[in-house]
Amino acid sequence: MRLNAKTKRPPSLAVIAATALTGILIAVGLWFAAAPSRAPPSLIGGPFTLETAGGKTISEADFKGHPFLVYFGYTHCPDVCPTTLAQIADVLHKIPDQSIRVLFVTIDPERDSAEAMGDYVSSFDPRFVGLSGTSAQIAAVEKTYRVYARKGPAESDGGYSMDHSSIVYLMDKRGDFVESLDLQRPPEDTAKELAAYL
Repeated sequence: MRLNAKTKRPPSLAVIAATALTGILIAVGLWFAAAPSRAPPSLIGGPFTLETAGGKTISEADFKGHPFLVYFGYTHCPDVCPTTLAQIADVLHKIPDQSIRVLFVTIDPERDSAEAMGDYVSSFDPRFVGLSGTSAQIAAVEKTYRVYARKGPAESDGGYSMDHSSIVYLMDKRGDFVESLDLQRPPEDTAKELAAYL
Protein backbone atom coordinates (compact mmCIF):
# COMPACT_ATOMS: atom_id res chain seq x y z
CA MET A 1 0.00 0.00 0.00
CA ARG A 2 1.47 3.37 -1.01
CA LEU A 3 1.38 6.39 1.26
CA ASN A 4 -0.35 9.43 -0.04
CA ALA A 5 2.29 11.99 -1.02
CA LYS A 6 0.39 14.63 0.93
CA THR A 7 0.48 12.65 4.19
CA LYS A 8 2.54 14.62 6.79
CA ARG A 9 5.20 12.77 8.74
CA PRO A 10 5.61 13.66 12.41
CA PRO A 11 8.74 15.77 13.08
CA SER A 12 11.78 13.82 14.18
CA LEU A 13 13.23 14.10 17.69
CA ALA A 14 16.27 15.94 16.29
CA VAL A 15 14.07 18.64 14.78
CA ILE A 16 12.09 19.02 18.01
CA ALA A 17 15.30 19.26 20.07
CA ALA A 18 16.84 21.83 17.71
CA THR A 19 13.69 23.96 17.80
CA ALA A 20 13.53 23.83 21.60
CA LEU A 21 17.23 24.71 21.92
CA THR A 22 16.81 27.67 19.58
CA GLY A 23 13.90 28.92 21.67
CA ILE A 24 15.89 28.61 24.89
CA LEU A 25 18.87 30.48 23.42
CA ILE A 26 16.63 33.30 22.22
CA ALA A 27 14.97 33.54 25.65
CA VAL A 28 18.34 33.63 27.43
CA GLY A 29 19.62 36.29 25.03
CA LEU A 30 16.55 38.45 25.62
CA TRP A 31 16.93 38.05 29.40
CA PHE A 32 20.58 39.19 29.31
CA ALA A 33 19.66 42.11 27.03
CA ALA A 34 16.93 43.25 29.42
CA ALA A 35 18.90 42.66 32.64
CA PRO A 36 20.75 45.68 34.07
CA SER A 37 24.45 45.56 33.32
CA ARG A 38 26.64 44.94 36.33
CA ALA A 39 30.39 44.90 36.47
CA PRO A 40 31.67 41.61 37.82
CA PRO A 41 33.18 41.89 41.30
CA SER A 42 36.94 42.36 41.28
CA LEU A 43 39.08 39.47 42.43
CA ILE A 44 41.83 41.88 43.51
CA GLY A 45 41.79 44.04 46.61
CA GLY A 46 39.66 44.10 49.70
CA PRO A 47 39.85 44.66 53.45
CA PHE A 48 43.21 45.03 55.19
CA THR A 49 44.60 46.35 58.46
CA LEU A 50 48.22 47.52 58.54
CA GLU A 51 50.46 49.92 60.44
CA THR A 52 52.18 53.14 59.40
CA ALA A 53 55.26 54.77 60.88
CA GLY A 54 54.30 56.24 64.23
CA GLY A 55 52.14 53.25 65.12
CA LYS A 56 48.95 54.39 63.39
CA THR A 57 46.70 51.54 62.26
CA ILE A 58 44.95 52.07 58.94
CA SER A 59 42.62 50.04 56.76
CA GLU A 60 41.19 50.23 53.24
CA ALA A 61 38.33 52.31 54.69
CA ASP A 62 40.77 55.19 55.28
CA PHE A 63 41.15 55.58 51.52
CA LYS A 64 37.51 55.39 50.46
CA GLY A 65 36.49 58.39 48.38
CA HIS A 66 39.94 58.75 46.80
CA PRO A 67 41.78 56.60 44.25
CA PHE A 68 45.04 55.11 45.48
CA LEU A 69 47.94 53.00 44.25
CA VAL A 70 49.27 49.87 45.94
CA TYR A 71 52.70 48.33 45.45
CA PHE A 72 54.25 45.38 47.30
CA GLY A 73 57.98 45.12 47.92
CA TYR A 74 60.64 45.38 50.60
CA THR A 75 63.31 47.81 51.72
CA HIS A 76 66.22 45.42 51.10
CA CYS A 77 65.23 44.98 47.44
CA PRO A 78 68.35 45.74 45.37
CA ASP A 79 66.76 47.07 42.18
CA VAL A 80 63.14 46.37 41.20
CA CYS A 81 61.43 48.03 44.16
CA PRO A 82 63.42 51.28 44.24
CA THR A 83 63.19 51.56 40.46
CA THR A 84 59.42 51.06 40.48
CA LEU A 85 58.90 53.52 43.34
CA ALA A 86 61.05 56.08 41.52
CA GLN A 87 58.92 55.61 38.38
CA ILE A 88 55.75 56.15 40.41
CA ALA A 89 57.28 59.29 41.94
CA ASP A 90 58.08 60.60 38.43
CA VAL A 91 54.40 60.16 37.54
CA LEU A 92 53.24 61.92 40.71
CA HIS A 93 55.56 64.84 40.03
CA LYS A 94 53.54 65.45 36.84
CA ILE A 95 50.37 65.88 38.93
CA PRO A 96 51.73 67.70 42.00
CA ASP A 97 48.39 69.09 43.18
CA GLN A 98 46.49 65.79 43.14
CA SER A 99 45.81 64.07 46.45
CA ILE A 100 46.51 60.44 45.61
CA ARG A 101 48.19 58.05 48.02
CA VAL A 102 50.69 55.34 47.14
CA LEU A 103 50.72 52.44 49.58
CA PHE A 104 54.03 50.61 49.70
CA VAL A 105 53.31 47.36 51.54
CA THR A 106 56.19 45.21 52.74
CA ILE A 107 56.41 41.53 51.83
CA ASP A 108 59.22 41.16 54.39
CA PRO A 109 57.73 41.96 57.81
CA GLU A 110 60.59 40.09 59.48
CA ARG A 111 62.96 42.96 58.61
CA ASP A 112 60.63 45.80 57.60
CA SER A 113 59.04 47.49 60.58
CA ALA A 114 56.49 50.25 60.02
CA GLU A 115 59.16 52.78 60.97
CA ALA A 116 61.61 51.34 58.43
CA MET A 117 58.95 51.47 55.74
CA GLY A 118 58.13 55.09 56.59
CA ASP A 119 61.80 56.10 56.42
CA TYR A 120 62.24 54.28 53.13
CA VAL A 121 59.35 55.92 51.26
CA SER A 122 60.08 59.41 52.60
CA SER A 123 62.76 59.92 49.95
CA PHE A 124 60.32 59.41 47.04
CA ASP A 125 57.25 61.61 47.51
CA PRO A 126 55.21 62.83 50.51
CA ARG A 127 52.18 60.98 49.12
CA PHE A 128 53.85 57.61 49.68
CA VAL A 129 52.75 55.63 52.75
CA GLY A 130 54.93 52.79 54.01
CA LEU A 131 53.00 49.94 55.59
CA SER A 132 53.95 46.90 57.63
CA GLY A 133 52.26 44.51 60.04
CA THR A 134 52.47 41.09 61.56
CA SER A 135 53.30 38.11 59.38
CA ALA A 136 49.63 37.12 59.49
CA GLN A 137 48.46 40.59 58.43
CA ILE A 138 50.94 40.70 55.55
CA ALA A 139 49.97 37.19 54.40
CA ALA A 140 46.31 38.25 54.46
CA VAL A 141 46.81 41.38 52.34
CA GLU A 142 49.05 39.47 49.92
CA LYS A 143 46.24 36.98 49.43
CA THR A 144 43.70 39.78 48.98
CA TYR A 145 45.78 41.36 46.22
CA ARG A 146 46.86 38.05 44.66
CA VAL A 147 50.53 38.84 45.33
CA TYR A 148 53.27 36.27 44.85
CA ALA A 149 56.04 36.57 47.45
CA ARG A 150 58.56 33.98 48.61
CA LYS A 151 61.63 34.16 50.83
CA GLY A 152 64.83 33.16 49.07
CA PRO A 153 67.61 30.96 50.46
CA ALA A 154 69.87 32.31 53.18
CA GLU A 155 73.02 34.03 51.93
CA SER A 156 76.52 33.74 53.36
CA ASP A 157 76.11 36.90 55.45
CA GLY A 158 72.80 35.71 56.90
CA GLY A 159 70.70 37.91 54.66
CA TYR A 160 68.19 36.82 52.05
CA SER A 161 66.28 38.15 49.10
CA MET A 162 62.57 38.00 48.34
CA ASP A 163 61.07 36.79 45.09
CA HIS A 164 57.86 38.66 44.38
CA SER A 165 55.49 39.90 41.73
CA SER A 166 55.88 43.54 40.72
CA ILE A 167 52.51 45.12 39.95
CA VAL A 168 51.29 48.64 40.68
CA TYR A 169 47.58 48.35 41.47
CA LEU A 170 45.30 51.27 40.65
CA MET A 171 42.29 51.25 42.98
CA ASP A 172 39.32 53.54 42.40
CA LYS A 173 37.40 55.75 44.86
CA ARG A 174 35.42 52.75 46.12
CA GLY A 175 38.56 50.70 46.68
CA ASP A 176 37.90 48.49 43.66
CA PHE A 177 40.71 47.37 41.38
CA VAL A 178 40.84 49.26 38.07
CA GLU A 179 44.02 48.06 36.36
CA SER A 180 47.74 47.64 36.78
CA LEU A 181 49.46 50.95 36.18
CA ASP A 182 51.64 50.98 33.06
CA LEU A 183 54.98 52.56 33.91
CA GLN A 184 56.75 51.50 30.72
CA ARG A 185 56.01 54.78 28.94
CA PRO A 186 56.70 58.49 29.49
CA PRO A 187 55.57 59.54 32.98
CA GLU A 188 53.37 62.33 31.59
CA ASP A 189 51.33 59.75 29.65
CA THR A 190 50.80 57.65 32.76
CA ALA A 191 49.99 60.79 34.77
CA LYS A 192 47.33 61.80 32.26
CA GLU A 193 45.66 58.39 32.54
CA LEU A 194 45.89 58.44 36.31
CA ALA A 195 44.43 61.96 36.51
CA ALA A 196 41.27 60.73 34.80
CA TYR A 197 40.45 58.77 37.97
CA LEU A 198 41.09 61.62 40.38
